Amino acid sequence: MTDIWATVFLTLKVAVTGVVVTLPIALCLAYVLARKKLPGKALLSGVIMLPMVLPPVVTGLLLLDLFGPKGPLGIAFAAIGIEFGFRWTGAALAAGLVALPLMVRPMRLAFESVDMEWHEAMKVDGASWQQRLRYLDLPMAGAGIVAGIVLGFAKALGEFGATITFVANIPGETRTLSLAIFTALQSIDGMTEVYILAGASIALSLIAVFFSEVITERLYK
Repeated sequence: MTDIWATVFLTLKVAVTGVVVTLPIALCLAYVLARKKLPGKALLSGVIMLPMVLPPVVTGLLLLDLFGPKGPLGIAFAAIGIEFGFRWTGAALAAGLVALPLMVRPMRLAFESVDMEWHEAMKVDGASWQQRLRYLDLPMAGAGIVAGIVLGFAKALGEFGATITFVANIPGETRTLSLAIFTALQSIDGMTEVYILAGASIALSLIAVFFSEVITERLYK
């Protein structure tokens, strides 16, 4: 049971870290896609969506080539004391990457739903784009932002293919709930553990959805 709790806490650490680090990137990308007219905008959108349509093993392989111990980005980050290869930080990186498209999509739609006439009115009153973002876009797009965070967190909780390819299945270091369930399934007498781990995964997902509903209701009271 101690090992199961350790796996739950590791999964939460990986998922939360992945989503927190990805959140500002997702917000920036969603805002740019919703508000800016850029050359190659469709291509940028397609690249962002890639982790959602690529086979997870391919995503993990790309991460290993780029951020692994011998990858160019992995070597660069290792020089400043951050290592991803076969570490929980690598699992968080994989979780954040696969969560990114699911976070960007609802956030982008939420930003696009904000009436541009309100933007023009605030602009005439002398409001800067930062003020319009803070007092108009972010509050009006709040529900979409929360939805993106919850979808990303749920995806990060259940991430499997990219994680096992990039950082392997190391107990206490990279073995999240999904990997632990996979490992228990390989054991003849592991079904009890499988159901306990699956129950923990379902409980975490329900808690995340519950809090998202509470936050959304408070935003629109």
